[in-house]
Amino acid sequence: MKLSLPALREMKRDGRPIVMITAYDHPSGRIVDATGVDLVLVGDSAANVVLGHQSTVPATMDEMTMLTAAVNRGVENALVVGDLPFMSYQVSDAEAVANAGRLIKDGGADVVKLEGAGPSLERVRALVSAGIGVMGHVGLTPQTATALGGHKAQGRQADAARRLFLDAISLERAGCFALVLEAVPAPVATTISRRLTIPTIGIGSGPGTDGQVLVLHDMLGIPGDGPEPRFVKRYAEIGELMGAAVAAYATEVRNHVYPAEEHTYTIPPEELEAFQNAVDAGSIEENTLADW
Repeated sequence: MKLSLPALREMKRDGRPIVMITAYDHPSGRIVDATGVDLVLVGDSAANVVLGHQSTVPATMDEMTMLTAAVNRGVENALVVGDLPFMSYQVSDAEAVANAGRLIKDGGADVVKLEGAGPSLERVRALVSAGIGVMGHVGLTPQTATALGGHKAQGRQADAARRLFLDAISLERAGCFALVLEAVPAPVATTISRRLTIPTIGIGSGPGTDGQVLVLHDMLGIPGDGPEPRFVKRYAEIGELMGAAVAAYATEVRNHVYPAEEHTYTIPPEELEAFQNAVDAGSIEENTLADW
């Protein structure tokens, strides 16, 4: 049974930590859902994590819809959050509603996420009015990281922290059901989380938020091309295991070890004899190839 938005609020009220994982494909969706996580985010970070780009900006609606649909087919219980990519919601309310609707109708997302406050507040109101659940995202917003001075912590000065605080309240009042706080100093994130009635999901924002999110590839040790963020904790080294496995496979192929007999299919001796006799007699070519 799918986790509901009221259930998320209950988790915040009860002090039960919310677990969110970012995943990008069907097998990953199936695996993380089976562990009992609460939310699965199909993030536009797919652009740099699995599609080979240097940032999240190149992610397209086509790509996000395809990836969201793949993850959704593997998830039965967690709430699937589809990330709206750069320039899919900034232009107008109508475009934002159309693209969010596409993530839900075609991608199977339960709700969507967008970044920022300011002009995004209008988009949140439009989406909520259309019956679409919206998760907000403030602090380090990767789609606009260049304008923020790069991928670094936000809200480390009093004025910046006050702006974050006001942005968070504004997003709650606009109708967001939850809020991601990324790379925000832990005391600031804790203060914001205590002030809001909606749940906060932290990434690099300390333990005082109502939940946490990590990218599956990061926590499993499948690194991308860029530097690893400070907040990442590796729970496994799957990347090393993958490399070792492929190297072992290549060695066995080159040494004629793989495939062994147990990896091959058989044919009854009499059928093999009939086939080989036909090949030796040339009847296969004569009776078949002549018709091509």
